[in-house]
Amino acid sequence: MTEKSNLPKVVTVFGGSGFVGRHVVRALAQRGYRVRVAVRRPDLAFHLQPLGDVGQITAVQANLRHRWSIARAIEGADAAINLVGILFQSGRQSFAAVQEFGARAVAEACAEAGVPLVHMSALGADAHSESEYARTKSHGERAVFDALGDHAIVIRPSIVFGPEDDFFNKFGEMARFSPVLPLIGGGHTKFQPVYVGDVAEVFARAVDGKLKGGAVYELGGAEVLTFRECLEEVLKVTRRKRLFVTVPWWAARMQGRILGLLPNPLLTVDQVTLLKTDNVVSDAAETEGRTLAGIGIRPATLEAILPSYMWRFRETGQFTNPNLPTETGGAA
Repeated sequence: MTEKSNLPKVVTVFGGSGFVGRHVVRALAQRGYRVRVAVRRPDLAFHLQPLGDVGQITAVQANLRHRWSIARAIEGADAAINLVGILFQSGRQSFAAVQEFGARAVAEACAEAGVPLVHMSALGADAHSESEYARTKSHGERAVFDALGDHAIVIRPSIVFGPEDDFFNKFGEMARFSPVLPLIGGGHTKFQPVYVGDVAEVFARAVDGKLKGGAVYELGGAEVLTFRECLEEVLKVTRRKRLFVTVPWWAARMQGRILGLLPNPLLTVDQVTLLKTDNVVSDAAETEGRTLAGIGIRPATLEAILPSYMWRFRETGQFTNPNLPTETGGAA
């Protein structure tokens, strides 16, 4: 006789200790799920414990290169989420290993265990892109659907912003020390920055069963901004005045070759290639309701969120007079 458990459902979150991961874990914990965070270094995931009740969040060791560790991480789970991805390659952490091979390994393990999967990709994923990041993201999506079909959901966010983001924080830090900010390719590339809390809510709703399986959801925020306008927002919030300097594509590629050699590069050649393509929600996704608005989420604005964490890049931090006029950069 099969016994039914009254315990809350278990959700395994691969990559749950990262920027997006901690917000996804919080959203799941608030719904009452038991969360199993699968990471390479469980000892570095203790910061997740306060996000839930005692014993609700557990970190386990898993490496996407080791299939047995994936199977162990999803054993007994009711659903899985894969958030693992990288912005630049380092050692064995290549785009192909993490975003293609790793995505396929998780998807196939979930298929064998009968566990549905919600997979994070990115806007701009394209099998024919010149960017290896975009190509491997697309190949990862294909592997997920090949293995799971309608039992998989793919989430493609634009640039994700929030307290620990790697975009606005990077340029906020740069504006503290540099008299100029770079406009790569003239700063005309369009983005649709989306708040990490909204992204986390989408993942939680997918686990709840409120999203259609076998579909790709594209997540963009309330505003479409050019690269230049994003930097202007940084200067507005941090109350600094900096010059903008246009960096031609050829010069940006040269900088990417040099800076890409750093352990934590500010820019790589692949990132320069990505910047040549707009990063916004497609018309098809808008029409078919595969967006935040389409699933009933009103996206948070940059104006509402950026000041809550970018104040630390102001000259006098949180003590800056809020009544002082804001400043933006000029062109150079």
